[in-house]
Amino acid sequence: QVQLVESGGGLVQSGGSLTVSCTVSGSTSDFFQIAWFRRAPGKEREGVSAISIGVDNTYYRDSVKGRFAISRDNAKNTVYLQMKYLNPEDTGIYYCAAGDRLRVERQNILREPIYDYWGQGTQVTVSS
Repeated sequence: QVQLVESGGGLVQSGGSLTVSCTVSGSTSDFFQIAWFRRAPGKEREGVSAISIGVDNTYYRDSVKGRFAISRDNAKNTVYLQMKYLNPEDTGIYYCAAGDRLRVERQNILREPIYDYWGQGTQVTVSS
C-alpha cells in the first residue's frame, strides 16, 4: 500500500523560510511524478511544484518561481519543497502527491487528475 507522509509544516513569519518533506513508502522511483499541492483557506487546491522522476525536471506555478525549490533524496525516499521569501498568500495545507503515468504533458503536470496517491497534508502558516 502506497503511503505518502508529509512533515515540516509550521508557523513562519512573512519573509521567512520553511522546508516541507514527503516521505514515500517504498521508493520515489516507483513513480513518474511527485508533486506538491496546497489548499489555502476558502480556496480550491492548486498545484505548486512537481518533479519528474528519473529526468528530474522540475515545474513550478508562476507565483512561487524563484522562491520555491523541489528536490528529492532517493536514499531517504523523500521529496522536499524548500520555500523562501514566504508571504501570507502561501498559507495553506500542503499535500504531497505521486503519479505513475509514463507521459504527462507539461501543461498537465500540476493538475490533480494526474496523481493517484495523496498524503494527508501538513499545515503551513505565514504570519504578516
